Amino acid sequence: MTDFSYDARYPTHRVPTFGRNMVATSQPLAAQAGIRMLLRGGNAVDAALAAAITLTVVEPTGNGLGSDAFAIVWDGKELHGLNASGRSPAGWNPERFAGLAKMPEAGWDSVTVPGAVSSWAALSKRFGKLPFEDLFEPALTYAREGFLVSPTIARLWALGGARLGKQPGFANHFLPCGKAPLPGQLFRNPAIAESLRLIAETKGEAFYHGVLAEKIAASAAAHGGVLTQQDLAEHTIDWCGTISTGFRDVELHEIPPNGQGIAALMALGILEHTDIADYPVDSAESLHLQIEAMKLAFADVDAYVGDPDHMRLSVADLLSKTYLTQRAAHIDMGQAADPGAGAPTLGGTVYLTAADETGMMVSFIQSNYAGFGSGVVVEGTGIHLQNRGAGFTLEHGHSNVVGPRKRPFHTIIPGFVTKNGLPQMSFGVMGGPMQAQGHVQMLLRTQLFGQNPQMASDAPRWRFVAGRKVAVEQGIAEEVLAKLTELGHVIVRETPDNSFAFGGAQLIHVMDDGYAGGSDTRKDGAALAC
Repeated sequence: MTDFSYDARYPTHRVPTFGRNMVATSQPLAAQAGIRMLLRGGNAVDAALAAAITLTVVEPTGNGLGSDAFAIVWDGKELHGLNASGRSPAGWNPERFAGLAKMPEAGWDSVTVPGAVSSWAALSKRFGKLPFEDLFEPALTYAREGFLVSPTIARLWALGGARLGKQPGFANHFLPCGKAPLPGQLFRNPAIAESLRLIAETKGEAFYHGVLAEKIAASAAAHGGVLTQQDLAEHTIDWCGTISTGFRDVELHEIPPNGQGIAALMALGILEHTDIADYPVDSAESLHLQIEAMKLAFADVDAYVGDPDHMRLSVADLLSKTYLTQRAAHIDMGQAADPGAGAPTLGGTVYLTAADETGMMVSFIQSNYAGFGSGVVVEGTGIHLQNRGAGFTLEHGHSNVVGPRKRPFHTIIPGFVTKNGLPQMSFGVMGGPMQAQGHVQMLLRTQLFGQNPQMASDAPRWRFVAGRKVAVEQGIAEEVLAKLTELGHVIVRETPDNSFAFGGAQLIHVMDDGYAGGSDTRKDGAALAC
């Protein structure tokens, strides 16, 4: 039996969920969609995909058919990593963006080839039990007949509408009567239903080689973009495996770059060479060590990580134990440092995880990047497109400088923990720069400090912003914040209204006879079991 604590340490209305089959997502209708597949005889991959497909309908603020995706799958014997992020159009080059201070964050010049649909087809083909078309049934129902918009998503919808309402196609699809839907309001999306039907029937081919590809390319051309049918047709996924680092008796696994998962591994590798275990879980000393390790990791990631085909340093260089030991020596227990690098931009993402009674576990993430992404919606299709191009830099000579047919730096990362080579926890924390930081916080809370998945999720979080600035949630003790301030941290207190800035965690942890799950109260979701 896993020796978790079940004391009500933090204000919450939830307890962990237990079961032999489980799905945890940020929207309860999507979690139910996954459970439906398990009850039908499907496996964890079927459940995860049904949930992911449903989320494109019921949580469009964080993902859609135009998203990218990554996944880690434990098939019962070994781990598999999937990178389904897309590349930039062949027509992109630095000259196209000359004169700009940074990459565009909206419109067609922020859109790279979307990869989420390709991830669904690839995962289903390799691991799924149910017919691909069956996975779309819940999403099609909600698209055609409508669903009641949940509260957190309604709030983010209004923010996205105010920012992106003038982008091509956005208002027609997402602002009925000129306004974002309110909590509890019925929303239908018949256009996306037709696109989902085509994707289901063609196993994704319509999106990259068929009628949907034609419509996407035509929309780009009509609005000054350069994304073409050839760019879509040349999209490929990568079965990339995972990269990992050890901490005490467990191993944290992440997807290799172009994602920021390596930042979590570096921070954890740095903490391995500190005495963090000697301090209480919510103490100033523990938080100081975590924050300082995260700063050091982000400084290196900011400087060196991008498309792996263009990185000047290798993953092995950055994860070298010798190097991380040296980085740990830079932490001063008496003073906050400024390594000189900031975190990536805040974003909008959905994360989900599923596990079944055979032992299969799935860690899956798909994302628009910033809220509704680029704001661009392909008319008549319901396809709204990510703005992953904003993840490139315009700095000449940088590994992540914009260029043709290139993957940008990605914030979205699924996480997975093993112990003695066996699965321990499938988890993720959506939310831009919070993701790598959230992975470190969730791992420490569950694996080092013995908190159950729901408790670890409920705990107040910190978020490194830039320099010595650290944002904190309500709930961290005043004496702890005072001590951090004495150490030189510039503390920014976030209000509950800005809780989405601290991400949304979903966790499934292995127990002796099943699983324990947690779902973040900062989101609208649920961990469900059967």
